[in-house]
Amino acid sequence: MALFQISEPGETTSIDAQGKQLAAGIDLGTTNSLVATVRATSIHEGDGDNRRAETLADETGESLLPSVVRYCENGKIEVGKIAKNVQLDDINNTISSAKRLLGRAVGDIKTLGGSLPYNFSDADSNVPKIQTIAGNVTAIEVSAEILKTLKNRAEDSLGGPLKGVVITVPAYFDEAQRQATKDAARLADLNVFRLLNEPTAAAVAYGLDQKNELDERIIAVYDLGGGTFDISILKLNKGVFEVMATGGDSALGGDDFDHAIATWILQESDSDLTHHAMSEARRVKEALTNKDNVNVSLESWQSTLSRAQFDKLVASLVKKTLLACRRALRDAGLSKEQVHDVVMVGGSTRMPVIREQVAVFFDKPPLVDIDPDKVVAIGAALQADVLAGNKPDEEMLLLDVIPLSLGLETYGGLVEKVISRNTTIPIARAQEFTTFKDNQTAMTIHILQGERETVEENRSLAKFALKGIPPMVAGAARIKVTFQVDADGLLNVEAEEETTGIKSNIAVKPSYGLTDTEIEGMIRDSMDNAKADMEARRLREQLVEADRTLEALDSAMKTDADKMLNEDEVTLLLEARSKLHDIKENSQDSVEVKLATKHMEKVAEFYVARRMNDNVKTAMQGQSVSDFADTDN
Repeated sequence: MALFQISEPGETTSIDAQGKQLAAGIDLGTTNSLVATVRATSIHEGDGDNRRAETLADETGESLLPSVVRYCENGKIEVGKIAKNVQLDDINNTISSAKRLLGRAVGDIKTLGGSLPYNFSDADSNVPKIQTIAGNVTAIEVSAEILKTLKNRAEDSLGGPLKGVVITVPAYFDEAQRQATKDAARLADLNVFRLLNEPTAAAVAYGLDQKNELDERIIAVYDLGGGTFDISILKLNKGVFEVMATGGDSALGGDDFDHAIATWILQESDSDLTHHAMSEARRVKEALTNKDNVNVSLESWQSTLSRAQFDKLVASLVKKTLLACRRALRDAGLSKEQVHDVVMVGGSTRMPVIREQVAVFFDKPPLVDIDPDKVVAIGAALQADVLAGNKPDEEMLLLDVIPLSLGLETYGGLVEKVISRNTTIPIARAQEFTTFKDNQTAMTIHILQGERETVEENRSLAKFALKGIPPMVAGAARIKVTFQVDADGLLNVEAEEETTGIKSNIAVKPSYGLTDTEIEGMIRDSMDNAKADMEARRLREQLVEADRTLEALDSAMKTDADKMLNEDEVTLLLEARSKLHDIKENSQDSVEVKLATKHMEKVAEFYVARRMNDNVKTAMQGQSVSDFADTDN
C-alpha cells in the first residue's frame, strides 16, 4: 500500500517527493534574471538518473524575468515584464540595470557615462539612492525585489520553502559588489549557500567538471549580454575550477548591435524617429539569426538588410570582443591553442557572426547546445543541489581569483602587496610589519587595492587602528597583519602585536565597487607606468631610509650629544645632517638621496661606535668576564 506524506495545514517542507532538499540557482542579470533548480523529470531510456536541471517559468511560461522594477504611488511594486512594458511612460519610477549600481558609491555614478536616466537623492549618504514616487531606493533594494519574485516563483513551483540558493555574479565583481549582492539576498529572505562566478556556472552547466580525460582543462567563457561583455579564462584541474583571468567591456553588449542597425536605418530613411528605429533594429537583428535577408521598414520607408551587410555594420563591435579575449589569454599566460572548450553565454551570442568569429579566433566550434540565456542559471542550480546535500558522494570545489592586488600603506606613501591579483580564493596570507618611530603605541592600517606602487595611485578600501602597542625602539615591534578572503571574495583584515597579543580587525565592506572596464584600466595603467612606478618606489624607499637616518641621529644627539661630542664634532654632524635634509626635500633622484644617506652614515660612524662602546661599558659595570662566559649548565 502506498503511503502519502502528510503535513498539517499551513505547514511547509523543504523536501521534495524524492526526499531531496529544495534548492535553486539564480542568475541575477543586468537585463534579465532567471531561477533554476534540479528536480525529477521523466526517466530517459538507459539513464538511471532522472534528476535534471531546468529553469522555472512564470504562469505565462516565460523563464526570463526582465530585471526591471517599477514603484507605484499606491505602494505597489511591479517586477518584470509588466514593469518593462511601461518603462518609457514612467521612466522616473521604473528602474532597470540596477546591477550596474550594486556596490557603487555616489561619486562613482559619473563613471556610468550618464546612461542611467534617474534622479538621485541629495541625501547625505555614500550609497546612491534613486528618487521614486514611493520614496528613495537603493540598487540593493531594487535587486531584492527581483530576487523576491524569483524566490516566490521557485517556491510556488517546488511546493515549499527553499533551503538555500546559489546566486551568480560576474567574475570581476569586487568585495563591495559581492557584499551588496548578499545584502539584496538577505532583504529577499534568501539563504545564500554561496556566490558563484557566472563563467564557472556556465562551465558546470556543460558538465565540463565531469570530463576527466585530461589532467588539466582550459575553458574560455564568452559572455555577450544585452549591455555588457565578459570573457573569462578558467582552468579545470581534477574537478577544481580556477578563474585564471577575466576581461571584457561593461559598455558593450547586444544593445550596441541594435544601435548599429538603427543608425543605418535612420541614415537610409533620412528619418529622426530614433525610438522606432531601435525597436525595428532589435526585430531585424533577431530575425537575421535564422534568415539571410530581412525586410526593414520605418513608417513609409522600406528596404532589405542582408546578413552580410549586418556583419559589416557590426564588424568593429565583434573585433572589440575578440581583442578582449586576446588580452584575457595574455593575462592568463596562455595561447588560444591551449584552450580546450569555448562556452557561449548570453542571448547576444545567438548572432551567427559572433559564433563564426569566435570559432575562427579560438580555432574550434564553441559550445552552444544549452540556451545561452539559461546556461548560467542551470549551472548555479547544479551547484546549489550539491551544496544542499542532495549529492553527498559528489564533490565540486569551485575556486575563483581576486581581480586586483590587495595591500597596505607603508611609511612614505608606498604600497606593500599582501595578496597579488589573480590569486586563487579562498586565501589567508599574513605579513609582518614594524614601527617607524621610537615608543610608537598605535598604528593605522590602511588597506588598498590596485597594481600601482604608491598610495595615491591605488584605491582605498578601508582604514582601522591598532592601539596598545608597548613602547619600544623603532623597528622592535612585530605587527602581524593577516588578509583573509573567503570563497565569495569578501575580505577580512586582522592586525596583531605579537608580543602582547593585542588585536584589531575589520571586515572590508566598502560602499562602492569597480566595473571590469575600470579594473582592466587599472591593470593597463600599472603596465604603462611600470618603469615610472618602480623609479617612484625606489625614490620613496630612499626617502624613508633618509628619514630613518635623520630620526636616529636626532634621537641620539638629544640623548647624549652634550657628553659625547665636542663642538667641532657637533658642527660636523649637523652640516652632514643639513645636506641630507636638503637633498631629501628637493631631490627627485633616488641615487642622489641614497648617496647622501650613505655619506651621513659615514660621517656619523665615529659617533655610532662611541655610543655602542659606552652602552657595552654601562652593561658590564659591576660584572666580571666570567659572568658572560658560556657554561655547560
